[in-house]
Amino acid sequence: MNPGINTTQPLSILYQDTDLVAINKPHGLLVHRSMIASDASEFAVQLLRDQLGQRVYPVHRLDRKTAGVLLFALSESMNAIMQQQFMEGVVHKTYLAIVRGFTPDEQAIDYPLRKDDDRGGPGIVQDAFTHLKTLQRAEIPLPFGKHTTSRYSLVELTPTTGRMHQLRKHMAHILHPIIGDRPHGCNKQNKLFNDHFEMNTMLLHAQKLEFMHPVTGELITINAPFQAEFGRMLGALFGHKTA
Repeated sequence: MNPGINTTQPLSILYQDTDLVAINKPHGLLVHRSMIASDASEFAVQLLRDQLGQRVYPVHRLDRKTAGVLLFALSESMNAIMQQQFMEGVVHKTYLAIVRGFTPDEQAIDYPLRKDDDRGGPGIVQDAFTHLKTLQRAEIPLPFGKHTTSRYSLVELTPTTGRMHQLRKHMAHILHPIIGDRPHGCNKQNKLFNDHFEMNTMLLHAQKLEFMHPVTGELITINAPFQAEFGRMLGALFGHKTA
């Protein structure tokens, strides 16, 4: 099942004040227009602008395939301040992912990633660090290859750097790719989920953002409920009941 994006419904607002607004971005929605995704006609920036009736400024990015907390500033000055917070690493980000295999209880993934240059060629290598914590494991009676069962893990991922596709690349590096990820994931697993569950969504969810509000000094914590497909797979694999 490909849920698509229902643009007839307003974006789900998780937090809003006079300076900032956060939405629960659906899987498949681009943050803004991109030359590498010419097939898209709907973008979070434009949808939220039209919904609120004012300009909005995305202070960070989520991959098109990733769902969850996406934060916007409501002025250029606040945008600059919040982007600086992200660059300095003082915004705490928490993701959940469903991955192939049984992951370790905890793991520090310290694996540098190469940044492509503007022409798509090889660029500089940047430090990249992610902390992994396993929340749940499941073995289901679904044959895969020579195995009579399939194993999956629900993991909490906490990046302390913000490299492009960092979580996707880090999970592939430790041989526990995120289900539904292309091109960093496992194509055979992705086909299995498509064939068995009619599921082709990447199972990566930006669950939480925490930061100090630049104006009030208050600690802001924003949580995003699961989108439908992530919730459905939690139920199918781990027995989670979802609304």
